[in-house]
Amino acid sequence: MFFLLPLSCQRGSRKPRERLASGAELPATMEGLLLIAAQVMSVWFTLAFTLIVLPSVFGLSLGISEFYMRILVKTLEWATIRIQKGVKKKQAMALKNSASSGIIQRDETTMEKEIAGLRRVDFELSDVFYFSKKGIEAIVEDEVTQRFSSEELVSWNLLTRTNVNFQYISLRLTVVWVLGVVVRYCLLLPLRAALAAIGIVSMIVGTTLVGKLPNSRFKDWLSELVHLTCSRILVRALSGTITYHNKENRPQKGGICVANHTSPIDVLILTNDGCYAMVGQAHGGLMGLIQRSTVKACPHVWFDRSEMKDRHLVLKRLKEHVADQNKLPILIFPEGTCINNTSVMMFKKGSFEIGGTIYPVAIKYDPQFGDAFWNSSKYDIVSYLLRIMTSWAIVCNVWYMPPMIREEGEDAVQFANRVKSAIAHRGGLTELPWDGGLKRAKVKDTFKEEQQKNYSKMIVGNGPTGNLSMGAESD
Repeated sequence: MFFLLPLSCQRGSRKPRERLASGAELPATMEGLLLIAAQVMSVWFTLAFTLIVLPSVFGLSLGISEFYMRILVKTLEWATIRIQKGVKKKQAMALKNSASSGIIQRDETTMEKEIAGLRRVDFELSDVFYFSKKGIEAIVEDEVTQRFSSEELVSWNLLTRTNVNFQYISLRLTVVWVLGVVVRYCLLLPLRAALAAIGIVSMIVGTTLVGKLPNSRFKDWLSELVHLTCSRILVRALSGTITYHNKENRPQKGGICVANHTSPIDVLILTNDGCYAMVGQAHGGLMGLIQRSTVKACPHVWFDRSEMKDRHLVLKRLKEHVADQNKLPILIFPEGTCINNTSVMMFKKGSFEIGGTIYPVAIKYDPQFGDAFWNSSKYDIVSYLLRIMTSWAIVCNVWYMPPMIREEGEDAVQFANRVKSAIAHRGGLTELPWDGGLKRAKVKDTFKEEQQKNYSKMIVGNGPTGNLSMGAESD
């Protein structure tokens, strides 16, 4: 019957058959692609679990991170040499000095000692020039606002950030940079995202199950195991390489651990080596889910927004926690905000009014491998996590320091300043008296008045009122 149809009908009939054939092949092709993708994901998660997750349970390392870091260090050293060869000698010298000197060369001497050495009598008209000079320096490059921007690098680390305008230097360097982009975004980012998902899900599920057990030593041991394992997985998701110094000084139960604050991942850096009770405001969303699950297994201290404003309630709950010698040490960041990896700013006194033993910890990141500082005014948390998960690695040093207690006759502000000085000295950080709250708030009028009194006493020669700290009386 087909041959009796007109020729036009015969030609038209081929198209539906072709469409039918191609339509039959399309689902088969999609099914094959989905099968291949499933197999790739299966192999991917199997390798991640075998090589990373399982060793994390026992706190072991297979040497993969060490091998990766050796290759990375050699690559960055080679890139630095190529960059130095590609620029003029004068520019290379400026490059070496730019990260440490800044725009203005400042002396370490205090204003009181400087002005005392400049004049010979109680007051001279030339003293006006000294204060004018200091005022201009503060306007051009003050000590506060530059602490809320990323730390400048001595040399380009083949990432997006650098302190020089990198253009074309050589074909080899450009090829290495392109390969680095491919490795970071196509290999490292998917692996790190998978590890982060495994760590977060394990934290939620593990702490929820542990929370259902009755209170006992076994529950405490199992809770610490879950927290340590999940923290180690999350650190590996950042390709973290952490060196812990003086482990004999690690915080003990019933104490308070205080540390300088650079990034939200400071918590992971510390919990990778020990368990702590966290203190903070209760959140919603994914963070709230994690908080509600972890508090079932560990005595974390989470406050509602209204409770955070009640200073006496916060101190009461923290004192009750510290009074129990069987509870984990509290982890607190007294600066209250993230400061870039160069300085330590004012410690708020509230953390030092609780009582108990203070265990200071200094954290210092290596900016050569990635910028760990979170500039919350510029990047939201998602953009920040994407930045650090596409960097080469997170490398840092952690120093556990001998415990400190409040001395007789020492108030909370003096104790906070003493601990802050010890952390700054141990971490090789610049110690600043300014309040980190200036990141979002204006200078208090009371501080302006105190500084005016201080300057007036320096001018008339009666000596300074003392080393003032901006906002030192804040909580």
